[in-house]
Formats: sequence, structure tokens, C-alpha cells
Amino acid sequence: MGHKKKLQHFAENKTFPHFFEPTFTELNEGFKLKGSWSHGFFKNDNPVIVELGCGKGEYTVGLAKRYPDKNFIGIDRKGARMWRGAKTSFEDKMNNVAFVRTWIELIPFIFGMDEVEEIWITFPDPQPKDKTQRKRLTSPRFLDLYRNFLKPGGKIHLKTDSDFLYEYTLNLVQKNGYSLLFSTNQLYDSDWDGDAIAFTTFYETGFLEQGIPIKYLQFTLAQKTDG
Repeated sequence: MGHKKKLQHFAENKTFPHFFEPTFTELNEGFKLKGSWSHGFFKNDNPVIVELGCGKGEYTVGLAKRYPDKNFIGIDRKGARMWRGAKTSFEDKMNNVAFVRTWIELIPFIFGMDEVEEIWITFPDPQPKDKTQRKRLTSPRFLDLYRNFLKPGGKIHLKTDSDFLYEYTLNLVQKNGYSLLFSTNQLYDSDWDGDAIAFTTFYETGFLEQGIPIKYLQFTLAQKTDG
């Protein structure tokens, strides 16, 4: 994407009523919608679902169309990419979608305790090097951040092309005794019929064309119980 086009997208993002770009000052002073997304913005009591690293917002918008009785918020730093999902949802007059441009490390400033029902992590950078392991969106560091706003028993979905990230996350879930709800390293050859196969993202299409298997994990941070 050319520089001029990016600037156009950045400018248009500012015109969307459901697109937020809080500054560090605004976050430190208290983001106005923290803890009140349902009532303060969506004007309902519906569950809030978040897509982290949402990119073009395919899952944010796709799930919002599929579940009009739920609220969906896409989080990313790439404003030019997010523009696509923001524009589509604006033009389609969707009232259960929002986007927040911020660092994922800062999301505890965006959401209040127990405010989020589910988290979707779709095709994140696997960060395979040891020196960047803290940047993995399923690392202990990030899972601890999610506890700040994810409801007890709230689901976390990971969809990835990376064997490394899939195995890393699966091992982490098992090691910590979290509740593993479903896992497969061959999503489209499995018997899963849930939302993970309902939409194909821009990057996922490319992976599938290359014959790369798609992996999927669904788990909660609740401790697994026997019996």
C-alpha cells in the first residue's frame, strides 16, 4: 500500500464513530469506555468479544454479522489495515462493531474487569525466537494481561498457520492445567464445525493456497478439574 493511500485511510478512520485511537495520556487518565463498552457505546447488555491483532477485521466483522446479539471489538496497531473492517462495518450500518487502534500490551487500560466474554487471536506473529517470546500473544505475560478483563471461564481462540505457536500454546495450556476445550493441527480435516471455519482471513487464504495446514486451539484460563 502506497504512503498516500495509507494517509487517506488514517484520515478516514478518524471520521468513523466506532473507531478509537486513544493517546497514552487518555489511557493513563482513564479511557472513557473502560468497563462500560456495552452500556456506554453499544447501548445494550450483550456480551463483548474481542479480536486481538485484528488486521483487516475479517473476524470482527464476520462474527458481528453472524451474531447481531453480541458486541465485537477489533484491536490492532495497523490503522491502514483496520480501515477495511471499519469502513465495511460503517457502510453496512452495523451497530455491534468497534475498533481500537492501540498496542495490545495496553488493553488492560481499554477494558474493565470481567468485561470481555471471549478473545479471538487470528494468525498472529508467532515470534519464534527466544528473545521475542514475551511478544507471543499466548505467552504467560499476555495471558496474565487477559485475566484483567476476561470473564472467569471466558474462552480464548487461537487460529494459526504456525506449528511452533500451536505447539507452544498447547504445551502452555497443558502445563498450567488450563481447561482445553478443543485442539487440532488440521482444522479443515477435523470434525470441528464452529466459528473457526466460518471465515477465511486474507492471510489464511494465502496459507491454504500454499497447502499449509491451519491449526486451532480453544481454551480457558480456568484450572482443569477432574471428573
